[in-house]
Amino acid sequence: MSERHKIKETLDCKGLYCPMPIVKMKKALKGMAEGEAVRILATDSGSKRDFEAFCNKTGNNLLEASEEDGVFTYVVEKVGA
Repeated sequence: MSERHKIKETLDCKGLYCPMPIVKMKKALKGMAEGEAVRILATDSGSKRDFEAFCNKTGNNLLEASEEDGVFTYVVEKVGA
């Protein structure tokens, strides 16, 4: 699914807990153009709620949220400048 998205960077945030995956994603998004995306790999079970809240607050798009073998994968697309 995410192969359709213009993924510029993948962040390995496995083993990190809130707020570090969000902090790392925010930093990555700052250096991206509108329409580019970042893939985040995380193991924090509460991270889905965090990424949904971040995207709702900032207007960025959560394009993918999935889990496999305890690893959560998110794809967030930058919207706006």
